[in-house]
Amino acid sequence: MHSSKRTLARTVISAAILAATTGFAFAEGTLKVGLLSILEGPFAVPGQDGIRGAELALKQKGGTAGGMKIELISGSSDGNPDKAVAATRKLVEQDKVQIMIGPLSGDEGIAVKNYAKTQAGITFVNGSSGAQAATLNDPSVNFFRFNTEGAQWMVGLGEHALSKGYKKMFLIAEDYGFPYSQVQGFMASYCAKGGKVVDKAWVPLGTKDYASVIAKIPKDIDALLVVLGGSDAVNFLTQYEQAGGTKPMVGGSITVDQTVLNYKGKRRESLLGTASAGPMADSLDTAEWKKFVADYKANFKDGFPSPSLFAYLYYINTKAALDGLDAVKGDLSGGQKKYRKALQKTKFVGPAGEVVIDANRNGVGPTYITEVTKAADGSMFNKVVKTVPNVSQTLGLPEADFKKMGLGSRDIPDCRK
Repeated sequence: MHSSKRTLARTVISAAILAATTGFAFAEGTLKVGLLSILEGPFAVPGQDGIRGAELALKQKGGTAGGMKIELISGSSDGNPDKAVAATRKLVEQDKVQIMIGPLSGDEGIAVKNYAKTQAGITFVNGSSGAQAATLNDPSVNFFRFNTEGAQWMVGLGEHALSKGYKKMFLIAEDYGFPYSQVQGFMASYCAKGGKVVDKAWVPLGTKDYASVIAKIPKDIDALLVVLGGSDAVNFLTQYEQAGGTKPMVGGSITVDQTVLNYKGKRRESLLGTASAGPMADSLDTAEWKKFVADYKANFKDGFPSPSLFAYLYYINTKAALDGLDAVKGDLSGGQKKYRKALQKTKFVGPAGEVVIDANRNGVGPTYITEVTKAADGSMFNKVVKTVPNVSQTLGLPEADFKKMGLGSRDIPDCRK
């Protein structure tokens, strides 16, 4: 908790410190930008790295955008949608921020999208929330998500699992919107091409005891599909190791992210070769990715060996928000209509590829199929084995076929037999 408070304090004053140390001259006033992340509970570590990503995007712009000094004012959630909305409401209605960045988690994104509909004069830009319904189902005209979402992140991973011989799998996932999206992205192609997910164990966010889940894992499966993040992933991996579990795993986008790969335990070694997928990968060999990693390491000595997914997502969403301000020279008049038109047109080459949004203000971009590898220094990272370009929210399916399937849920898709 003390670490979370230090992070909050650091973020609120980060722009002011930056101005003092760089000597940048501000011609205009200060623009307050809200920054919502998770700094409590099972996703507190990912949440802190998300903050780092947002701070880095601002620092690269010299602490300004649209001719104004940018003051980041942080709010904290714990993954609970009601708490996320309460923190957002405080930032908007009491702190008077004019732009909101966040939230981090899936169901939080849906809740904040719905709150955005009550605040027509404020523009909301996603942090790292990856639930499909935040943009695909009843979108809000003032909620923008420059990242692709959780289902898009898993496109192609089903075929990769089948190529490894994983024809029968058992699922363990958290019981909320983001894992539903991830599971759909995986199963849509996995099931269509003959794979079977024989059963699903949905667990509450923040689960500490996985004994009953581990006990029901069938012995005749080929692999586990694990869609857990943060301390939930660490708790499961630790307990599965202690129970003598040996089945190989396919991981969700945050299951073998840097926030999990750095945990200590024997099971960590067995993660080598674990397949996963997402909108970025540690081993990307582009100038943009290398610069992003170098800047991250130079600015955050308390960070990870490589930026986490959360740092990357908060970075590109914050950069887009700031680029939009530059495009309109800070003009937020007229209910921010000019600013939103600029955001809709925003396009740039980010650390992991082109950043662009569709008509629902949701990202369209590449998905990287990865496998966990060990570096020479002993650290673990996700190595790209395949790239799936230009993934949209219909997951590569014709729109009619996607609509027939419906949004991911506990039971959609299903291929048990």
